[in-house]
Amino acid sequence: MSIFDDDRPKKPSAHEIGSDLSLLSVDELKARIALMQAEIARLEAEIATKASGRKAAESLFRS
Repeated sequence: MSIFDDDRPKKPSAHEIGSDLSLLSVDELKARIALMQAEIARLEAEIATKASGRKAAESLFRS
């Protein structure tokens, strides 16, 4: 690791909640929406996975 690594520009995050959107193009806004929709789908899938695991555990302990 070089001592100059800290001098490189940091990659901006894909989207920060509450950030200024006025400087973004329509295509950039659409890309952010697509990114956020994919993240929502990922979160919903994780919720479904956890819910099914919980239901399985509850049914096991109710028997």
